[in-house]
Amino acid sequence: MIKVLFICHGNICRSPIAEFVLKDMVKKAGIEDQFEIASAATSTEEIWNGIGNPVYPPARKELEKHGISSEGKRAVQLKKSDYDYYDYLIGMDAMNIRNIERMTGHKGGKIHMLLEFAGKKDNIADPWYTSRFDIAYRDILEGCQALLKYLRENGEL
Repeated sequence: MIKVLFICHGNICRSPIAEFVLKDMVKKAGIEDQFEIASAATSTEEIWNGIGNPVYPPARKELEKHGISSEGKRAVQLKKSDYDYYDYLIGMDAMNIRNIERMTGHKGGKIHMLLEFAGKKDNIADPWYTSRFDIAYRDILEGCQALLKYLRENGEL
């Protein structure tokens, strides 16, 4: 079982898009039983009294344009123990990576930026600020495709 946790600032845009894109990809490939895929936030900004906000409506709509549902997803915060539980902790930008390292007490190892699997050092721009959910989706799709390729090439699939 390959355990993947996608992480962004609030867990309402980029990381849930990545979670549901990868879930859709592995389901279509017939390998969903080999994965556990989730997403989390580095902040508590989208979590109120222990209850996370749902996926931000424009992010949800972008997923729906591609036939992907994010029904039932609510923001949750990254926990220190997630480092031990997950095989891959994948951040969307450099600030996410710094926060993941601070919150888990680990550097490198299981912690990666999504586009690094595509051979890039680029951030996934936060569509909360850019309003470009289409570009975030495109970049996340590229990263998820590259992640699956990486897992195949390294004998994990």
